[in-house]
Amino acid sequence: MAKIQKRFVCQSCGSVTSRWQGQCLDCSEWNTLVEEAPAIVTPFQAKHNLQGGGRAIALVGLDAEVALPARLASGIAELDRALGGGFVEGSATLIGGDPGIGKSTLLLQAAARMALAGAHVAYVSGEEAADQVRLRARRLGLGAAPVQLAAATSVRDILTTLGQGRPPALLVIDSIQTMHSDLIEGAPGTVSQVRASAQELIRFAKERGTALVLVGHVTKDGTIAGPRVLEHMVDTVLSFEGERSHQYRILRAIKNRFGGTDEIGVFAMQSEGLAEVSNPSALFLTQREEGVTGTTVFPALEGTRPVLVEIQALVVRLASGATPRRAVVGWDSGRLAMILAVLEARCGLSFSSAEVYLNIAGGYRVQDPAADLAVAAALVSALSERPVPAEAVAFGEIALSGEVRPVAHGALRLKEAGKLGFERALVPAAIAGEKSELRLAGFRTLGQFVDHMLGRG
Repeated sequence: MAKIQKRFVCQSCGSVTSRWQGQCLDCSEWNTLVEEAPAIVTPFQAKHNLQGGGRAIALVGLDAEVALPARLASGIAELDRALGGGFVEGSATLIGGDPGIGKSTLLLQAAARMALAGAHVAYVSGEEAADQVRLRARRLGLGAAPVQLAAATSVRDILTTLGQGRPPALLVIDSIQTMHSDLIEGAPGTVSQVRASAQELIRFAKERGTALVLVGHVTKDGTIAGPRVLEHMVDTVLSFEGERSHQYRILRAIKNRFGGTDEIGVFAMQSEGLAEVSNPSALFLTQREEGVTGTTVFPALEGTRPVLVEIQALVVRLASGATPRRAVVGWDSGRLAMILAVLEARCGLSFSSAEVYLNIAGGYRVQDPAADLAVAAALVSALSERPVPAEAVAFGEIALSGEVRPVAHGALRLKEAGKLGFERALVPAAIAGEKSELRLAGFRTLGQFVDHMLGRG
């Protein structure tokens, strides 16, 4: 039971005593002592009071000079771009992706190139034997790289081994779901084991200045498996995206404490491993010699990199009474519904009796709202069976009022389109006056744009 301490406070002078009496001994006033609600003091509180006994910490202002973190170049420019310039000493990076997407291949290539450049690199695999990793390295032409390789799942064994000598500059753990800590009960892969193993590995990285990379499994909906706190513990979260049926992959930063999250790295899967793609626009564009209805090119922007992608639309008329279907691949289905509603309410185009299919070519995912005008162009082209000019690109945001709003970095988008041979651009009227090598056609409303597409004026 907690021990209750009584206290009586004088209402005149504020003195405190442990028992009641008629006259205050300090101010000599009568009948001024009143019992107050006592504080419950437990033995734990009496022994473990956190308001004292600690060491003082240094408080600094926001204007204090801070040196930029040192970067470790991985030798792969696309990976360094997604990381914000390379690995940071003492940082923890979590990379996730579908099985077979190329996570282990990418990290093995990065580890081998850093080791060949003179860095001390350790690669610990919990899913494959050391001979399997060695055979993959030989297939990639990296068998001579001085990477310290091990196959282990015990976190205690890994940290004991790494603590005996010089700490590695890069430590790759493939994967965190296979690691096991003997401090926690449970099988590898459980929530408690993943959290405890990651915490011990991250603590080692922070203390020894090692750049730690953890490979994480993903669930069937694409999110990283395990506790959500795992993403909060690390400094950087990378997502490796792409379809295994396609040869190219996209590395996207979801969280980055040392850089931005708007950069991507593009790779192509080949027999020699993952190859860097310096011009990703060429991957997402098909041959456009002949005019095809329902297709238009959109200059997307990923960070500071413009990427030209092809948007494809198909409109199929149905018999009266049938329920139309809307299918979207690579774009937001809710935004497609909004564009269809604006086209019907503001422009008089009816899609209510037709099935609508929208696809972003090449498995690319578009999140840029500037794609609204390109999607509208593809839909109008598919509905009217009038092809968009093959030499034209389109971009702009569409408001619910039907206004075509300007978007950021219009000059950069136009410059990239000009590099790939495009001659015209369908853009918002606010940026139609910018200097560009392309012929610009500006539109204030979606109705003007539809009239232009249909040749009404």
